Amino acid sequence: MDEHQPNEFETRGCGDKPKIHQRNDDIYKHGCCKRDAYDWLEHIQLPQNQPAFDFIEVRFKNSRKDFFKLPPRMEVVTGDIVAVESSPGHDIGIVTLIGEAARLQMKRKNADPNAPDAKKVYRRVRPSDIEKWVSSVHNEENVLQKTKRISRDLKLDMKMNDVEFQGDGTKATFYYTAEERVDFRELIKILAEQFSVRVEMRQIGMRQEASNLGGMGTCGRELCCSTWLHDFRSVNTGSARVQQLSINPQKLAGQCAKLKCCLNYEYDCYVDAMKGMPDTDTVLKTRKGPARHLKTDVFRRIMWYSYMDDYSSMMALPVDKVIEIIANNKKNILPEKLEDFAEIKEKKVDFANEEDDLNRFDHNF
Repeated sequence: MDEHQPNEFETRGCGDKPKIHQRNDDIYKHGCCKRDAYDWLEHIQLPQNQPAFDFIEVRFKNSRKDFFKLPPRMEVVTGDIVAVESSPGHDIGIVTLIGEAARLQMKRKNADPNAPDAKKVYRRVRPSDIEKWVSSVHNEENVLQKTKRISRDLKLDMKMNDVEFQGDGTKATFYYTAEERVDFRELIKILAEQFSVRVEMRQIGMRQEASNLGGMGTCGRELCCSTWLHDFRSVNTGSARVQQLSINPQKLAGQCAKLKCCLNYEYDCYVDAMKGMPDTDTVLKTRKGPARHLKTDVFRRIMWYSYMDDYSSMMALPVDKVIEIIANNKKNILPEKLEDFAEIKEKKVDFANEEDDLNRFDHNF
């Protein structure tokens, strides 16, 4: 497609817009998908006499996916565009997982393949289905902008994030965020009348909003919630404290204005590494004076201390030495000074000399 025209189907995993009179076998691109799925069982043959699993996973806009039952004697492959059961009418989606991979994914998401209300796959798409689908998707951005203006005119305290049209164009789902309950009955009436569709309003959280919109994190990579992260676990400032991070909301918050999900990634490692370490609030008593804890290098198992009446220098003590000093303090045994136990002694930086060195460096270059 023209590089100057936006690809409206990229949010559905398509590298190009579907063509009405073509097979469209190559429009599904793994690199375009949010929360892409890889079928690692694709080339493994089933045992003899074991029937193929008759459910498939189908993706729609952004990260919305669902499972559907195949009709008898219908075979599909990853990337096929299919018409599936919806309420009302039918929806259009792209097959992402089939066979045993779909079975394992259903088990992971606690979806019951024997449920009596399991949705069905109707057929592979026809040219008429593709035509309606393309027309509906092309209309989404225009509808979203008009909906934002209507909600502002109604003075509703809500933020419209996205709109998703059903494949047959009969229903539109509007995604919004709001801090409090919103009475949008008048909005639904106006939208249904103006766009001639069945309207469904769906509230999402800040994290889901960031996941749908996408973006780059402070690490320089695409947001985890837009690529692979499926489950949003609660994050609190305790995770940052355990990892010796400063409680700075501007640095700890992600694009969703919530604490970054990655604060949980290494939390368990830090908890395990800190087992057996002494309490950082404990003051070490020496004949030279009491010393207070400043910081900890968790994985090197080094704790930094300085005298309470002299913060000009810091001393790095191994954890076992700190435990030994605390045990002796409880017996009223005071060591002469901490320098006798220190591995590293870090002196106070002379900022005046450091600035002169930088000026000389700039002058040389």
